[in-house]
This record gives sequence, C-alpha cells and structure tokens, in this order.
Amino acid sequence: MRIDVRGHEIAVTREIRNHVERRLQFALGRFGRHVRRVTVRLSDVNGPRGGADKTCRIAVAMPRHQGMVVEDADASLYVAVDRAAERAGRMVTRYLTRIRDSHRTPAAELVAGDLR
Repeated sequence: MRIDVRGHEIAVTREIRNHVERRLQFALGRFGRHVRRVTVRLSDVNGPRGGADKTCRIAVAMPRHQGMVVEDADASLYVAVDRAAERAGRMVTRYLTRIRDSHRTPAAELVAGDLR
C-alpha cells in the first residue's frame, strides 16, 4: 500500500506525516493486497483565523473499483486524521464484505433452486 500525503495551505511536517501513516496502517494495513494507493490531502480552510477548519481527505484506490473518498474536519488536524482514517477502514471493510458475500451462494439457495 502506497501512501501519499499532501498539504494545501498547511505544512506537512515529519510528525504529521508519521501520524497519518501510522493511523492508515492501523486502519487499512490488513487490506494491504486490496488497497493499491492511499492519497491524503490535508488542508487549512480558514488559515490563521482558527476554528474547525482543518480537513483531512482520504482517497483509497483499489483494483476494479473507481475509488473511495472520505473527508473529515476539526479544529485539530490530528483528530480530523484519526476520524477520517477510521471511516476509511470501515468503508473498505464494508466494500470487501459485500464483494465476498456476493460471491458466496448459500447451500439453502442451491437446494431451493434445484427444486423449482
């Protein structure tokens, strides 16, 4: 899984980059073979004025899928990253579960299909 961290109107320090990578490894690491690339865009909407304006947008690229995007905002960049990474993990879990379940055919359906 390749992680690309970019900043818009915000400096991406080594500390921030390490935090983003650690949170994404925790949230998405178990899906390593399914997730090709993760692009993280960090931005500060209001600049020095403050407020709940730090945003974290995470785009997850997977094979045979157009991609998934989650975004979160908070006054703290770290909180925004944590919540967005958690949501990205849940989103990928749901997607892969749906794919797995659609390929399984329960035995009861096979038997019922044969009786018709």
